[in-house]
Amino acid sequence: MPSLKDIRRRITSVEKTQQITSAMRMVAAAKLRRAQDAILAARPYADRMHETLAEVAAAKGDARHPLLESRDVVKKLEVVVLVSDRGLCGAFNSNVLKAAEALVVEREPALEDVSLTLVGRKGKDFFRRRRSESIGKVVTGIGRVEYGQAAEVAGYLAERFQAGKADEVALVYSEFVSTLTQTPRRMQLLPFAADEPATAPAGEAGEAKLPYDIEPSPERLLETLVPKALEVQVFRAMLESQAGEHAARMTAMESATRNTEELIESLTLQYNRARQAAITRELVEIVSGAEAL
Repeated sequence: MPSLKDIRRRITSVEKTQQITSAMRMVAAAKLRRAQDAILAARPYADRMHETLAEVAAAKGDARHPLLESRDVVKKLEVVVLVSDRGLCGAFNSNVLKAAEALVVEREPALEDVSLTLVGRKGKDFFRRRRSESIGKVVTGIGRVEYGQAAEVAGYLAERFQAGKADEVALVYSEFVSTLTQTPRRMQLLPFAADEPATAPAGEAGEAKLPYDIEPSPERLLETLVPKALEVQVFRAMLESQAGEHAARMTAMESATRNTEELIESLTLQYNRARQAAITRELVEIVSGAEAL
């Protein structure tokens, strides 16, 4: 049975842990508010960017861009995995990493090569022990997402796709749904999907008729619009992942704080019982000694 000193030392240790988890919960809550505002502001822009790209691509059937061209046979797959640099956020990272591993296992039999682009230190740690030979670009230090980081990743992916080093680029990340829910999602990033709008009215030669004129030409506009749309899509996914990380960490630290409270109560009860038993034993010894005299 532990001594009173051991129990007091453990209570003090748990109380210090409780202070840490409580502070981390408050910090995560503050960061979550900013991250949530950022993703709510980015979603409409990303959606409208995709709609505009679809309209322009549909306006002239022969106006194409290299990033829109699909390959007849996909033999080289690039998988982009978005996770966090830090842990202590519950199952946030493991859910995304499991989804990425499942995607690779599912597609691997039909492929000649699989390459991994890892955004976040936890992704590097996970795949270094499993698929170290497939790891390509690694991006860390993403404590606060910036557009320049997304543009760098998008440029790297576009270069590999256009050079034929990847026939398809898939993106795996965690979509922020609510504070309690973050859903792992995988999507095709390249060739960039620009499906024709279903409600677009038809013009000459079956081409979609737009409510505006494109100057100087759809080809020139696509040269600028497609890379920008790719950057925006990567940026949105990084913002989704950032918001999900803070939400998961806040929830995990809140749960840890409650657990420390319960543990402190249990240890305090154990301490009081041990203290009472020690007092009772001393009284019995005193009474026994008095009777002996």
